[in-house]
Amino acid sequence: MSYMDRFKQAARKAGTQASMYAQRAQTQLETQARNVQAGFTLPAECQRAASILQGFLADPSNPTSALNSIPKAVLLQAKGLAVFTVVKAGFVWSGKAGSGVVTARLPDGSWSAPSCIMTGGVGFGFQIGADITEFVIVMNSEEAVRSFGMSGNLTIGGNLSTSVGPIGTGAAVSSAIVHAAPMFTYSRSKGLYGGVSLEGTVLMERKDANAQFYGQPIPAMDLLTGKVPAPEAASVMYEVVEAAEQVDETGLPEQAYVPSQQYGQTAQTLYPEPTHADTVAAATEPKTASETGATTTTKTEAETELKT
Repeated sequence: MSYMDRFKQAARKAGTQASMYAQRAQTQLETQARNVQAGFTLPAECQRAASILQGFLADPSNPTSALNSIPKAVLLQAKGLAVFTVVKAGFVWSGKAGSGVVTARLPDGSWSAPSCIMTGGVGFGFQIGADITEFVIVMNSEEAVRSFGMSGNLTIGGNLSTSVGPIGTGAAVSSAIVHAAPMFTYSRSKGLYGGVSLEGTVLMERKDANAQFYGQPIPAMDLLTGKVPAPEAASVMYEVVEAAEQVDETGLPEQAYVPSQQYGQTAQTLYPEPTHADTVAAATEPKTASETGATTTTKTEAETELKT
């Protein structure tokens, strides 16, 4: 077979795969869009948020999981959390839609009633496939909480700066959060997606969903400042966070990944001196995104993914 014949065969195969990915992408995007518009319920979103958080936070029954999770130190100083899922799909042109909830920490340490949020956007770029991404945004300041409560529409990286959050334990994490960005972003992808897209993502308050659940129109700020009691439907989400905040890190090695934007230097993974063979194996084995439960992308990649 000549070189030209092989090239034509490869081109036909690529075209077939592209069509398959595009069809799958369109189906997933349409399904998610229908869920956002019609099937959204706050109790269901709280349940899903709890499941997402479990994948990012340390398991109380397995303290060593804290080495590859959103740090306990980050959770303890968090002023609020936004948890949502985004489905992105396309072939050259792309679209995305998603939904989730945001909650804030009250002065007494408890969590506020959740406010419903949704996302959406279209774009153009070198891309093919479909992707489902889970996001957890940790709000490190009262300003960040107010942005979710007052703006109606929030542009991540526009209205308020954000950075990829650290993971793990130890002094490196403590140093990273001393002068933390207003928000830390954590994400985990479950799908198949390639390329860099130029589209943006907007986080919008779901006023209709809030009104439907709470029985009347209630401003997001009233929900996030505790003027409305936290509903029982959201308790499953609070329990996951509170359990992770109580994980016993005593005796765990200091092992952390600190993204480059924290210090303006090259991102690095820090490990303690190994004391036995298991520690050596754990310290030298590369960590994948699925193992860490959070992406460790560069600042440019994170801003491309979440910038609106």
